[in-house]
Amino acid sequence: MATLGETTNSSTQELRSIIVTGASSGIGAYCARALKAEGWRVFATARKPQDIAALEADGIEAFYLDYCEPDSIAALVAAVLDRTGGRLDALFNNGAYAQPGAVEDLPVAALKEQFEANFFGWHDLTRRLVPVMRRQGHGRMVHCSSILGLTPVRFRGAYSASKHALEALMLCQRQELANSGVHVSLIEPGPVKSKIASNGLTWFLRNIDHENSVHRVDYAAQLERLRAGGSQSALKPGPEVVHAALRHALLSRRPRPHYVVTVPARIGAVLKRILPASMLYRILAKRA
Repeated sequence: MATLGETTNSSTQELRSIIVTGASSGIGAYCARALKAEGWRVFATARKPQDIAALEADGIEAFYLDYCEPDSIAALVAAVLDRTGGRLDALFNNGAYAQPGAVEDLPVAALKEQFEANFFGWHDLTRRLVPVMRRQGHGRMVHCSSILGLTPVRFRGAYSASKHALEALMLCQRQELANSGVHVSLIEPGPVKSKIASNGLTWFLRNIDHENSVHRVDYAAQLERLRAGGSQSALKPGPEVVHAALRHALLSRRPRPHYVVTVPARIGAVLKRILPASMLYRILAKRA
């Protein structure tokens, strides 16, 4: 098998192999295609048939996956391992959505659904692949978390909680996989151009009674922002910045536990280290 620093034009059995989830748009779509161009054998996932077809049209092996459907996770793993002869070099857990809304307005069912998609499903997929990587003596587990998992902000409680839980779970696993040849990394992006904000509008309207909330004035501004596709800023780069961090996590001999990506995210991480907690959260509340 090719080493992690090489690219080969030999048979697909010898290419570095990776599963990339959430590849219908945004970060996942960009990374799947970029890795394919760099010589990886990419197994990408999406939910909609048209997104799967678009990936296949670009020469990517694409599969249906919904983190809320355990059978689809099992089917993905079985299909990929059948094609690779039971081996896999890397996993990029990326598929997720963001449920907006104040904590007091958040139905329990909506919070459970957020965790099913952003946390429990990720654990299920990861847990099925760790034994494969242990047996072969190498592997990379990379999880696309968020700066909100480190510095949560108001009206993002469900999403922030799911990412905070992910940080804890996977950092524990990183320690447990020490000396196994399997490495775990977390990428923590700040705002990146993607559809996660506009997609969040659907979940907001479905689950939050915004018209009868004490936060209805703030929600009006949030709705306007979501309908515009999220915050607009010159500091909001494209998904290529996540791809750069992903490449390092996949190829470096010493992959980092954390990759804080984008200027706002790095500023937030620094402020969390140097400011008193009360001051930090006052600042974050004004930026939400």
